[in-house]
Amino acid sequence: MTTTLPQPSKTVPAARSTEPMLDHERVLSGFHRDNLRRDNIDWVVAIFLAAMHVGCLAAPFFFSWSALGVCLFLHWLTCSIGVCLGYHRYLAHRSLKLAKPSEFFVLLCGSLSGEGSPLTWAATHRVHHQRSDMHGDPHSPNDGDWWSHILWVIPRRKTEHSQLLFRRYVPELQQRPMLQFFEKTYGWWLVVAGVCLLAIGAVLNGWTGALSMLLWGMCVRMTFAYHSTWLVNSATHMWGYRNYATRDRSRNLWWVALLAYGEGWHNNHHAHPTLAPAGHRWWEVDITWWSIKLLRFLGQASDVQDQVPQKGHREMAEGAMD
Repeated sequence: MTTTLPQPSKTVPAARSTEPMLDHERVLSGFHRDNLRRDNIDWVVAIFLAAMHVGCLAAPFFFSWSALGVCLFLHWLTCSIGVCLGYHRYLAHRSLKLAKPSEFFVLLCGSLSGEGSPLTWAATHRVHHQRSDMHGDPHSPNDGDWWSHILWVIPRRKTEHSQLLFRRYVPELQQRPMLQFFEKTYGWWLVVAGVCLLAIGAVLNGWTGALSMLLWGMCVRMTFAYHSTWLVNSATHMWGYRNYATRDRSRNLWWVALLAYGEGWHNNHHAHPTLAPAGHRWWEVDITWWSIKLLRFLGQASDVQDQVPQKGHREMAEGAMD
């Protein structure tokens, strides 16, 4: 009688093949609402956001026209050029290519927005598109209106989560020297911006001018920037009309489009995320798209994805208004 020796297990490669799946689930679970617990609050983020809001409330007592002008200019520069053009359409969706000088400038503007580092913003947004209004969506109204608007940024996420997030969702970006530079220096740009605002205000009008410039140029500007961006996450998944039948709850909402420089045409964007223009009808104004066209004209932008579907080829949604 012969004895058959046991064969080497063939399940090890299969087990290894499950590692990417486990990593992916760890990434998604890191965005789960259950992470919002009293013992898991990112106090740096929470205190910073609270300080910006308190400063915003104090700003009217230190009003000056010069500070208001700086506030409006920096809001456009950091939100439209930095976040909408740089972080969103350039990095997250690769809707265009930028020459090095413009790439550095828009990523600097994005860093000054205070909405996170370029890699974190782009990777989180790619998760949102892959899992929109499903398990793992970082900010879906399905998990609560206030969760989708602001609470999702409060839980503390470990460094391991960021590493998995980058490896899974922005592998082609994380080794680029310029992005590594902004990843390391992101927080310092906010410090530099605050010091510059104080200095400019002091030169113009002493200590009251310094305080006015800081409150309006940073606190007011960033508070409104945060909420205009968060309204895209919350409001445009709850209210508005749909040009396209998508699998999620995305909507087009005109007033968010105005506040967020074109990002409120969210249903258009979810249907065709790689397109540089977000407005797909003649009356859907997209201010950020104007800047992209200017950069292309100046030779700073190329390979711009701008072929908006014609009316006859659109998958029009039934029941446009909700």
